[in-house]
Amino acid sequence: MAKVTTPKPKETANIDHSPPLMKGWMNTPAEIRPGIYCYGAKPKNLEAVGMPFPKEWNPEDENWKLPENWKEIIEEGFKDRLDRFRSFKLFMDICVRCGACADKCHFFIGSGDPKNMPVLRAELIRSVYRKKFTKGGKLLGQFAGARELTEDVLKEWWYYLYQCTECRRCSLFCPYGIDTAEITIIGRELTNLLGLNTDWIAGPAANCFRTGNHLGIQPHAYKDMLDFFVDEIEGLTGIRVDYSLNRKGAEILFVTPSGDVFADPGTYTAMGYLMLFHYLQSQGLDITWSTYASEGGNFGYFTSHEMAKRLNAKMYAEAKRLGVKFIMGGECGHMWRVLNQYMDTFNGPADFLEEPVSPITGTKFENAKSTKMIHLVEFTADLIKHNKLKLDPSRNDHLKVTFHDSCNTSRGMGFLEEPRYVIRNVCNNFYEMPPNTIREQTFCCGSGSGLNAGEDMELRMRGGLPRANAVKYVHEKHGVNMLANICAIDRAALPTLMQYWVPGVEVTGVHEMVANALVFEGETKRTTDLRGNPLAGMEEEEDV
Repeated sequence: MAKVTTPKPKETANIDHSPPLMKGWMNTPAEIRPGIYCYGAKPKNLEAVGMPFPKEWNPEDENWKLPENWKEIIEEGFKDRLDRFRSFKLFMDICVRCGACADKCHFFIGSGDPKNMPVLRAELIRSVYRKKFTKGGKLLGQFAGARELTEDVLKEWWYYLYQCTECRRCSLFCPYGIDTAEITIIGRELTNLLGLNTDWIAGPAANCFRTGNHLGIQPHAYKDMLDFFVDEIEGLTGIRVDYSLNRKGAEILFVTPSGDVFADPGTYTAMGYLMLFHYLQSQGLDITWSTYASEGGNFGYFTSHEMAKRLNAKMYAEAKRLGVKFIMGGECGHMWRVLNQYMDTFNGPADFLEEPVSPITGTKFENAKSTKMIHLVEFTADLIKHNKLKLDPSRNDHLKVTFHDSCNTSRGMGFLEEPRYVIRNVCNNFYEMPPNTIREQTFCCGSGSGLNAGEDMELRMRGGLPRANAVKYVHEKHGVNMLANICAIDRAALPTLMQYWVPGVEVTGVHEMVANALVFEGETKRTTDLRGNPLAGMEEEEDV
């Protein structure tokens, strides 16, 4: 495929939001444009997880190599999901097309494409629903907002379903509570029945099924990377941290995204995990990592409910094999969306585990009664509240920090105060972005839900424009130079977004800053942070 050139920021920012002069959206086929879509799924990756109709295909080709009975497959899949998911049936029927969601989507804001309005993206599917499953649609056709399922319509579905990060910002503003992300999920399930996935989703899902993580990393490579972190930490602090892998009888199983272990800047967050756990060993923390449940994230969630369930199962399976009491998870977005909303239904009940209780403070995490799994950030916030960590926030004085609420942890599970509490205790310079861009109303990174590829860079930069705009505001007003978050996809996607829109702002996980501030007994004098950057006031020492 030809190399795609991403427009310069000045060109990307030239957006026309006025309604286009056209024949009507139903009669305007999608123009599948390079830079806005991800490559089609490779057959080997669909075959690895038993997905139907694996084939080599190019979204720009006219022939998508569909099976002869593709319409029947979609119609049967549609009917099955209408019967199984009451929410989906409700969302098909109750939208009044008021447009309250229209300007809330970062992809519409960044592109001006009316089919990226959540209401219209959902109408692409609703129009077929009306034609096939409602009397009015069957009798009145377009007068009732109904249309036939054709190849052009199917291509339009695919193109716009993969221009949605399922961030749910639109649902926050819907007066009827319609969750357009759920419509996107079902729509993707339907296209997957025909083998129409993207390889940026199918590849990680297949890797996770084969090896336990999205990157396809084997156990020895996972261990080698953790050993490398141990050496790096010793060089910076003089402390040789200790950790365990696959240890039976440990009290806690720790699961985190593989991106934290193998991709900068997430690697510094993983170093933070190791340092925190070592610090707490003397206080009674008994925790093990796993090379089998070596992925907290879940790209199956971007494929189908069934695939998400299959990939999520490894966490409970490994917890049972090791005989732990409960599970702790690292900083990840879609990992926690799946855990908070689906895990107990997908893979529970986890009766072999115990309700999590902090072995350091005795705090009972009643929010984890059903899943038996807690978030590391809430665990760390509880430690700070009980004065269990010796912290020197001045070690982060070279940073001026703002916080990006990851969509899945904020809107998806209401996780708002804990990360801010931790940041304020490990950092002296913290600045919030404008109120209508954070917390429940947070803007997406523009690259989640399997869109964090290289070939769709224009789409990502357009979708990330609203987030970048808010960062630019605090960058210019307060000199913010660091964007913190608690999501591995954010740590992978936001650095590129910042380089494009707000040069001078870097990206960090919260536990990287915790590790910077953590004071160990017997440590050597700290002159740099985990990245090797000099601490405030230590610049001259580093030059020497």
